Amino acid sequence: MATTPSSNEIQIGAQGRLVIPAALRKALNLKPGDRLVARQDGEALVLERREAIEKRLQDRFRHIPGEVSLVDELIAERRAEAAKEALEE
Repeated sequence: MATTPSSNEIQIGAQGRLVIPAALRKALNLKPGDRLVARQDGEALVLERREAIEKRLQDRFRHIPGEVSLVDELIAERRAEAAKEALEE
């Protein structure tokens, strides 16, 4: 899918609904029933597929080896901080 800059003005309907113009739906291969995640980015409204978000997160953390547990590391850090605070009291 080619990414070509496209700008369209849309109007918010009475019940807060947006209609994505046909040209954008076609360019993004959006079909009826597709679900998008909406988020605020500064003053912008961003709509994106959940799959795109998942891929971005996977790419962000790809450098972490599979055998490393970030959860275990976080718990260990919190326990060490709590033990340090207990000694300071």
